[in-house]
Amino acid sequence: MDFYPVIGGALAILLIGLGAGFLLHKKVTASRFRLAEQRAKEAVEEARKKAETIRKEAEIQAKDHFFRSRAELESEAKERRQELHNMEKRLLQKEENLEKRVDLLDQKEVTFSKREKALLQQEKILNEKEKKYSAMIEEQRQMLERIAEVSTEEAKERLMKLVESEMRHESAKLIKKIEDETQSLADKRAKEIIISAIQRYAADYVAEETVSVVNLPNEEMKGRIIGREGRNIRALEAATGVDLIIDDTPEAVIISGFNPIRREIARITLERLITDGRIHPGRIEEIVAKAEQEIEQEIRESGERATFDVGVHGIHPELIKMIGKLKFRTSFAQNVFQHSLEVSFLAGAMASELGVNIKQAKRAGLLHDIGKAIDHEVEGSHALIGADLAKKYGEAQGIIHAIAAHHDDEKPQNIIAILIQASDALSAARPGARREMLETYVKRLEDLERIAYSFPGINKAYAIQAGREIRVIVENEEISDADACMLSRDIARKIENELSYPGQIKITVIREIRAVEYAK
Repeated sequence: MDFYPVIGGALAILLIGLGAGFLLHKKVTASRFRLAEQRAKEAVEEARKKAETIRKEAEIQAKDHFFRSRAELESEAKERRQELHNMEKRLLQKEENLEKRVDLLDQKEVTFSKREKALLQQEKILNEKEKKYSAMIEEQRQMLERIAEVSTEEAKERLMKLVESEMRHESAKLIKKIEDETQSLADKRAKEIIISAIQRYAADYVAEETVSVVNLPNEEMKGRIIGREGRNIRALEAATGVDLIIDDTPEAVIISGFNPIRREIARITLERLITDGRIHPGRIEEIVAKAEQEIEQEIRESGERATFDVGVHGIHPELIKMIGKLKFRTSFAQNVFQHSLEVSFLAGAMASELGVNIKQAKRAGLLHDIGKAIDHEVEGSHALIGADLAKKYGEAQGIIHAIAAHHDDEKPQNIIAILIQASDALSAARPGARREMLETYVKRLEDLERIAYSFPGINKAYAIQAGREIRVIVENEEISDADACMLSRDIARKIENELSYPGQIKITVIREIRAVEYAK
């Protein structure tokens, strides 16, 4: 029993302790809560102050940005207002100008209306006058036709003839001026090239001619050449292939034959027989054989020497042999071998002046007359024969064409062919280079004068300078100065169409007026 009061006291103490502890804990907790609340209030206050500070700064920045933007907007607005003001000012000025122009146009319209009315009135008056004048002109025309006894169509025809004559005169003067200028420039350049080529080719030139007459020491030698019953002359003709003509010509024997090499062999044989004195068939055959060997050797050496002198290589041996044969070939007394060398050098010199292949020009010049080596054996033009030979022995197409075209058997297609034509004419057509038959020479002169006399208004015509110039004297009443220019041109064209000649022919038309008076 005594135990329960103890327990109750203890419990009371415990409860009191727990209550005191609870109160203490509550007090402590309240104290902490107040402290936390105070700290929270301080934090909130501090946060509020910071927020207030940030807000104030933001407001300041916003106000600053606002003021700057406002200033910019005001400035831009001011500029816009100024611009609009300027535009308004310009528009007002343009409007004033337009109003002035409208007023001016209105004034001009009124003026033009007045002028139009005046012009219509004048047009009416002019139409009336035109009708009146047309009637008067028609009346005058009919009167003129009756007086002149010439119709309108005839008058027009005469006028057209007069205009045509004047135009021909003017065109002739213009043609002459253009021709003179062109000819002057062309002649100057051509002369420079040809003179340079001739100066560079400075070798001497002597036209050789195959001798067809053998001189005898005496008349008795003719009998020895003929031999007993003509056996010697028959043996000589059979061995050489030529004809020996022994006639009344004193101390001379004529050798006749188409083959120049055979003729040369016969000449050498006959001269050696005359020098040796032993003339019989056996000796004749021996001398002919030796002469043939010598001629063959000379032909080969001449051809090789020509190619070496010209400076061309790689020519076929057969062509070289034919070049050597040209040494015994002549054309109008001009040696073809020397002519070929001269053409080669001239073509090469002109090619160097023009910047053309010099080797090809020289090669074509050397071979251009190669056909003359066998033209007595083959039918046809020597130019085409030479082109066939060059093609046969492997020459280039340009060389073949230049050979074929140098006498216009083919139309020249390249500069080499034209150079060969010019060089050939320069070598062959110069004075003294060739000798023509008297009959041919006289006929050419007659043809030139005949062509000149075929035109109306010709008084005299003279072919001079070995047929390289023709001078025509015209009637001054029939031929004017302009007609003289046209006449020289027409004569030149007719000569080109009807005649064949080397080089060129100069046509000089002379028109003169002589005034004669006598002093008494």
